[in-house]
Amino acid sequence: MTLRAIVQRASGQDLRLCHACNDCDLGAANDMDIPLSSLVQLILLDDEEALHCRTLWSDSVHEAARHACKRGLDLYAVITALREEKLRRDGH
Repeated sequence: MTLRAIVQRASGQDLRLCHACNDCDLGAANDMDIPLSSLVQLILLDDEEALHCRTLWSDSVHEAARHACKRGLDLYAVITALREEKLRRDGH
């Protein structure tokens, strides 16, 4: 199953609705290695880097993601789904 499908099933968010506008980018934080817009694109490309980036585990990014998408995608739920998938794959 692709990362996009996993995220959609777990979060209800269809990332194909992303317009790649980059409005969700929150600026650089010390605990963020890639912007949210890039994280979404990695998911759409089924790139496993989405599960290994520091951005995924940043609590400040996770919280800020609640209202980051001006088009209504719930990026908080997307990050939560990715975190759960990573933990599942790691056997936790």
